[in-house]
Amino acid sequence: MNTAAFESFDVVVMGEILIEVATDQPFGHGVPARLGISGDALNVAAAAAAAGARVGLLSVLTDDDLGQAIAARIAELGIVTDQLTFRRGQQGVYLVHSDPDGEREFTYARSGSVGSTLGPDDVDPDVFGAAGAVVAGGITCAISTTARAAVVKAASAAKRFVYDPNYRPRLTTAVDAAAALTELAAQAFLVTPSFPGETAALLGVSSPEASAAKLRSMGAANVAVTCGATGVQLEWSGETGVQSAWVPAIPAPAVVDQTGAGDAFVGTLTARLVLGDDFPTAVRYGAAASSLVVGGKGGTGLIPTFEQTSAHAAATFPEDCRTIDTNGPDGLGNEVNHG
Repeated sequence: MNTAAFESFDVVVMGEILIEVATDQPFGHGVPARLGISGDALNVAAAAAAAGARVGLLSVLTDDDLGQAIAARIAELGIVTDQLTFRRGQQGVYLVHSDPDGEREFTYARSGSVGSTLGPDDVDPDVFGAAGAVVAGGITCAISTTARAAVVKAASAAKRFVYDPNYRPRLTTAVDAAAALTELAAQAFLVTPSFPGETAALLGVSSPEASAAKLRSMGAANVAVTCGATGVQLEWSGETGVQSAWVPAIPAPAVVDQTGAGDAFVGTLTARLVLGDDFPTAVRYGAAASSLVVGGKGGTGLIPTFEQTSAHAAATFPEDCRTIDTNGPDGLGNEVNHG
């Protein structure tokens, strides 16, 4: 990693890169599979780059031909690679099977991976402090104590820190994940939990509105609670005080593989906020990108250009993506900023 001289980033993402082995068939000997490169951090970074941002990715790769091949793929996705670090170790791997509806089943081999060696010394406060936004997630906090310490350091250095809880019960406990969320929400510009799984387990609340309100009370400046195929509940500080809005989901043209959909939402949303879009508009673009990526195979199998994302959003909400439903998921009217 070379930080002696650098051009500041719009977005810096941090986390582990994984080798993806994907198949449409049940796992078994001789089953044909597709090799790819994925992981939540890469998916977020690729989406942010496609949305128009200059993106850096902090991750640790193996110091061999495989690591160089992964770095080459990262560069192909339009991501600047000078924040990558190469060390001796084993790259994490996951196997994923997608059924005809795009539903996924995962098996991981990542314990002790080279990516989990990420630590505070890898975080350059000058680079992270100069970035328009820094994105990290609960997966990075869960892979090792050093990686969590790196996220905490990055959050402290960042002008805008974006945190996706991305709770994985097989990777960490609800108690530990909630503790990480509590610590990092207090420093967050934006938090993006999913309802109902993450919000129930980590916040102990039973509605998207209550989730957003609780995270705001914990210190988060802006909250986008994703609610699957229904939409996104927003809460933020506007010129007239706390504002909220319900952004309906955009139907996917095709569903092949849902891997990376949430990551595409976070990456696109963050990029568009840094590039100047208002919160509801940026969320609409995030929702549009999320509904497009499920049409490809693998976490980075289909990364839409911003022109494609913008057109997809405009086809659903033609008024420059600024018409936001004033009815929340409970049918109650919410105050909304139309930008």
